[in-house]
Amino acid sequence: MIPFSPPRIDQKVLDEVNAALLSGWITTGPRTKLFEQRISAYCGCKTTVAVNSWTMGMEVFLRWWGIGPGDEVIIPVYTYCASANVVLHTGAKAVMVDINGDDFNIALDKIEAAITPKTKVIMPVDISGFPCDYDEIMNCVKKHSSIFVPSNEKQKKLGRILIAADSAHSFGATYKNKRSGSFTDISCFSFHAVKNLTTAEGGAVCFNLPEVFDHEEIYKEFVTITLHGQSKDALAKTKKGAWKYDVITPGYKCNMTDIQAAIGLVELDRYSENLARRKEIFDAYDTAFSKKKWALLPPHQTSDKKSSHHLYLLRIKDISEAQRDEIIQEIFDQSVSVNVHFQPLPLLTAYKNLGYDIIDFPIAYHKYQTEVSLPVYYNLDAAQVQQVVTAVINSVEKILKH
Repeated sequence: MIPFSPPRIDQKVLDEVNAALLSGWITTGPRTKLFEQRISAYCGCKTTVAVNSWTMGMEVFLRWWGIGPGDEVIIPVYTYCASANVVLHTGAKAVMVDINGDDFNIALDKIEAAITPKTKVIMPVDISGFPCDYDEIMNCVKKHSSIFVPSNEKQKKLGRILIAADSAHSFGATYKNKRSGSFTDISCFSFHAVKNLTTAEGGAVCFNLPEVFDHEEIYKEFVTITLHGQSKDALAKTKKGAWKYDVITPGYKCNMTDIQAAIGLVELDRYSENLARRKEIFDAYDTAFSKKKWALLPPHQTSDKKSSHHLYLLRIKDISEAQRDEIIQEIFDQSVSVNVHFQPLPLLTAYKNLGYDIIDFPIAYHKYQTEVSLPVYYNLDAAQVQQVVTAVINSVEKILKH
């Protein structure tokens, strides 16, 4: 069975993790700090805080930014549930909007129609690793700055709606010669097991706010908040006589460990070859499926954008959701694992119960019912790629004949 997205765990990773385990330092320590610095350098952002997951990183950021009851955060309806959950946990309203017709990303005109004086944050999601239209989104935000109502000093200093990129899929993607992590105000990455770059579980918040913000102070404050509000981390307390600490604020516990960072450092060292292999797989799929009239290929490169090639979102023309599900079963029966990214949020019980209705998001629903995600990962070899292609073609054409 060809798996969908296994992590790349080899001797290099084992050696580095073993070194971390034997170093005497396995929680947040020197490897985590180095990983943060390396991410900042790679992405071109101003500072980075490594955390235990995208979810906690983004939720703590939203709370730090002052998001709470009465506020609105605009998100795309076509995303994983975490994008909505982090907003709902703060007590704010997740304002869901539809996506573009030509890709899977949030639609600019829908953002503009959803902005109100309560809007504090827009959270574009780089679905599959393909960057959103950040300059256009920023222009939209600036256009509506006159109705922005700040509720604290941070928001007042920014003077407009903040753009918080959900970059869970897009580590290594580029937009107008910038890397993901530096596209906008802040970006949050996921390093979950299925992501291009993994630390098993984990994530990072990259800060790239305007120059009026002191990013050194932001780093210190955010590190404190992600460790229960404690004024010193374990590494700082190891210095002679430095055992005593304060708790500045009731914080959270979502720091990254050095064991996780050890995996991430190896992954980052060889990330360019990972991206190159993933693009080769995308190109192979493009070549194979472009010959089929029923295939709609996912965009992954334009003059301004280059994907991180995280997910290959193949769509099949003019099929129903039931036919798509039959196709998926046929593909699995041919020993190939596939997936669907994503179920639009109003299809899920939690959001239906909050009053969201899929009928309000026709583009997202149409994309969902015709989409199949294909395997893409570094160790997927040419013979396996061909096996995937054959399984997909055979399965689609079998179902379309019925």
